[in-house]
Amino acid sequence: MCRGYLSSAVFTGQCRLFKIQKYWISRRNAGKLSILQNFLCLYFKIMFNVLTSGQLKGLLLNAGIMKRKVKKTIRFGRMPQAEKEKLLAEFSSDMEHMHPEAADLRALSRHLYEAYLKYFPLTKAKARAILSGKTGDNAVIHMGTECGVFGMTNISGQGPTDAVELRFFHSCQSRSAEAVREVTEFAKSIPGFIDLDLNDQVTLLKYGVIEVLIIMMAPLMNKDGTLISYGQIFMTREFLKSLRKPFCQMMEPKFEFSVKFNTLELDDSDMALFLAVIILSGDRPGLLNVKPIEQLQETVLHSLELQLKLNHPDSLQLFAKLLQKMTDLRQIVTDHVHLIQLLKKTEVDMCLHPLLQEIMKDLY
Repeated sequence: MCRGYLSSAVFTGQCRLFKIQKYWISRRNAGKLSILQNFLCLYFKIMFNVLTSGQLKGLLLNAGIMKRKVKKTIRFGRMPQAEKEKLLAEFSSDMEHMHPEAADLRALSRHLYEAYLKYFPLTKAKARAILSGKTGDNAVIHMGTECGVFGMTNISGQGPTDAVELRFFHSCQSRSAEAVREVTEFAKSIPGFIDLDLNDQVTLLKYGVIEVLIIMMAPLMNKDGTLISYGQIFMTREFLKSLRKPFCQMMEPKFEFSVKFNTLELDDSDMALFLAVIILSGDRPGLLNVKPIEQLQETVLHSLELQLKLNHPDSLQLFAKLLQKMTDLRQIVTDHVHLIQLLKKTEVDMCLHPLLQEIMKDLY
């Protein structure tokens, strides 16, 4: 694989790009580069519009992925985006044909993306279209009757604010339970997951489901609020802050995380792989057979790394940044669980949905 060859490089212009390309070509001549790495070098140069026709032909021959003669009339400078995408698709096909490992990783990526689209009704693409106003107007409310992911039925109240909170958190329960089922079905679609020890499958879902739900919440949010009810309603951040403590503290950390996470600009195919990586974390407490879990995660990690390099060639540190988000997620979940435990002690008649209660039990 090409792990490590790009992670420390920072593209600061065409000069740096040519220096890296020169280094790679010298390494290839020494027999130390794979066809996949040569393909990625070529890919980056096309994306940065720094190839001449002659240079392209030479690189294709050196990389070993030129199957047919390149016409001199093809323009590789400031070519139209559609033409560039078509060319890169052809190169990707050639690369997969000649490098079976890369082909397998791309096939895994496509499989998980299809499962993601099947089991998660509100994708990032749909959510961002709604938030940008491209799919029609959505009501902006200050007193929500439904909530997206987390919550509990509560709470005997004595005033209008308590009544709002009662409706708000009560409606969270059914959506939360449904979201857990969606994550479960997605996890079962990960190749090899259902072959793991059954107890380990339960443990992975118990510890991973809230982290996955937080990631799925991120595209629904911007700095001003969040989509709820499958994108039908936009609830403002200010309304959530107006709830009495400690309820107002539940969503704010998710907003802070989501605003930063969204700057990574992942698409839905990236998200699918990242969710699988989260689910297949081999360091969860209580796992019985860690080795097969780690092997599955390593394969998905390779697929994710390749996916990010192909999808985001100008973001060389993206893979490392994404892995760091996994650490951030665990702290958010830990704080969330502690807050739920506090509410159970301080609020009268509070009752979690049985499925959520089982997940929260003895979690961190």
